[in-house]
Amino acid sequence: MKKMLFASAFCCAVSLTHAETVKIYAAASLNNALIDITKLYEKKYPETKIIPVFGASSALAKQIETGAKSDLYFSADVDWMQYLVQKNAIQMQQVKPLLFNQLVVISAKNLNIPFKAQSNFNFAKTFKGRLCTGQMESVPVGKYAKQSLVKLNWFDALKGRIVGTDDVRSALAFVERGECDVGIVYKTDALISQKVKMLGTFPQNSHHPIIYPLALTVEGQKNKEAVHFKNFVQRDPQAKAIFVKYGFSLYK
Repeated sequence: MKKMLFASAFCCAVSLTHAETVKIYAAASLNNALIDITKLYEKKYPETKIIPVFGASSALAKQIETGAKSDLYFSADVDWMQYLVQKNAIQMQQVKPLLFNQLVVISAKNLNIPFKAQSNFNFAKTFKGRLCTGQMESVPVGKYAKQSLVKLNWFDALKGRIVGTDDVRSALAFVERGECDVGIVYKTDALISQKVKMLGTFPQNSHHPIIYPLALTVEGQKNKEAVHFKNFVQRDPQAKAIFVKYGFSLYK
């Protein structure tokens, strides 16, 4: 009996050792949706282990550039994807635009801050504290935020009050804790929080299109399981439904 138990345990250990792994570096705003898709995939294909790593698209791209092992890269903008193409970490033919998002202004639920996405509206005077968003020179949500603030002629009036965070989820957390009166985040991030409300949406023509491209890295192209997972994320109807559930729009 002991021999049988030992043999069974040994077989399990060997099976786990040989489980295929796929590592995907993904924008922080994809966290909830991609976790759900990962669970769905692993239930269908239990021999494969998906390892998601979430963060700002900028930080993840820099990590991949410097040699971090990643099979897939899922960015919150096209610029950082193009950056990795230029660094020969990703081949252009592997890049697939997959999702759209929207840029919104949020506040804590107990605050009553008016918002109109018009250049003649004095947004800076509607609140006294700080505004949180991603770092404006690198983190995609911060880049989009700056574009919109400049387009609406609000940026100069807010100088000195803008807090740049490491990623969009950090900006959301600052607003949830009351450390910032308002935040500029993606619609999908605002929807997952019970502590904030959306004050309004920035017009799409006030910033570059918020497109999420997905691609295999050069190393990932050698991993058959990574290729299979990429196809699943792109094409599976249940995966698409999960993205829509969390507020993303599908790229046509």
